[in-house]
Amino acid sequence: MPDMSLPETPPEPAPVDIVIEDERWLDVDLQGMAERAAAAATRHMGIDAVEIVVMGCDDDRIAALNDHFRGKAKPTNVLSWPSVEPAPRAPGEVPAPPEAEELGDIAISFDTCKAEAEAQGKPFADHVTHLLVHAILHLAGYDHEADADAETMEDAERSILASLGIPDPYREH
Repeated sequence: MPDMSLPETPPEPAPVDIVIEDERWLDVDLQGMAERAAAAATRHMGIDAVEIVVMGCDDDRIAALNDHFRGKAKPTNVLSWPSVEPAPRAPGEVPAPPEAEELGDIAISFDTCKAEAEAQGKPFADHVTHLLVHAILHLAGYDHEADADAETMEDAERSILASLGIPDPYREH
């Protein structure tokens, strides 16, 4: 007898609040990229709608944040701050989905993202979407400190980006 149960309803897309500190982000639709990345990432992880805050800034601002929070006085592409501490897990294990109404905060630098996309010959929107997916996975407890964890995180990124039609960012171009 065929399975007559209703298909599982996909999770609601994550609400994304955008804070614009660098107006260049308005010209490239950071809101749209963040919503697209959040919807695909949360769907992949099976997380229900959780709030994510994304701040679009420049290299000066992200360098100050990087110095304050990580002791590295230089710009970076993206930073993330999870709302809840991730549960312990074995190396390479997929993190358990966090149970929180807010997943966390992300800061992303226009200058570094643009320079990286140009240097790598990638479309800016694809690169930014990848970095947002990467940051959202960090908010959900993924990391890349150990090789096994990096492989797990990169596999998740590849799968999420493929669902958006974005090529594997780790493949040589």
